[in-house]
Amino acid sequence: MSENEIRDLLAERTAAMYAKDPARLVAGYAEGAVKFDLAPPLRTTGASAEFLTKWFGTFDSPVTYEYTEVEVTESGDLALTTALAKMSAVPAGMSEPFTLWFRSTLAFRRVDGAWRIVHEHSSTPFHMDGSFRAAIDLQP
Repeated sequence: MSENEIRDLLAERTAAMYAKDPARLVAGYAEGAVKFDLAPPLRTTGASAEFLTKWFGTFDSPVTYEYTEVEVTESGDLALTTALAKMSAVPAGMSEPFTLWFRSTLAFRRVDGAWRIVHEHSSTPFHMDGSFRAAIDLQP
């Protein structure tokens, strides 16, 4: 069943994040995948093991990553997941971890018989009180 395959891919992503393994993480993307990530710029194309290596190096701990409230919609060779994601890690030089909840949408396409991420959108809401501060203190 496709939903189980997609959920297995999400589990692989969380394991790759914890292992701080950029090659393993990048392997889940299709060539030319479009990413609207938390980090600038607004849009990137393709997944970069080089960027992930540098990013993983900013943490003194594994990166824990989990998806909750996952919904999978599948039709033919396309699938979509929506979820809340929780990420936690100890930044380099710090003694305590941070925890961030954010929204995650992933679009998958079956390529040569395997599901690959073709679009990723991660976002945090912002306070609409005029401060425009990211609402990083939210949790479900």
